Amino acid sequence: MATKTENSVSVNEVSRIAAGTLFKGEIQSPGDIRIDGNFDGKLTSKGRVVIGEKASLTGDVICQNMDFCGAMKGNFFVKDTLTLKAGCSVEGDLHVKRIQVELGARFNGNCKMIDDAGFDKLTGTPAGAGQPVQE
Repeated sequence: MATKTENSVSVNEVSRIAAGTLFKGEIQSPGDIRIDGNFDGKLTSKGRVVIGEKASLTGDVICQNMDFCGAMKGNFFVKDTLTLKAGCSVEGDLHVKRIQVELGARFNGNCKMIDDAGFDKLTGTPAGAGQPVQE
């Protein structure tokens, strides 16, 4: 039986939307999510969200941290760090504490730097509720 360190996440604990999959609606997750397919709706995660190179999103994403490689039309609300990877395309507004933009990333919209209280206010999250789940 494999043991888990405090900061590691098992691949089985990551929710996935695979390439070729179309999902419409709302997702709420206490853990990490990876999307490689198409998502249209609202995504809320208390963990890390990873959007693959061929993924396409329309809607809003609320999360703790995000690595973004795909295409998006919508808004990001990231409590900690958003990383826009080379080749990604974003049309929408960013509300983030920290942002890292790689050369070749495309962004068309507004960016507002927020703190934890600003995140909680914008997302309607009770103070402290947006913290990652600890086991």
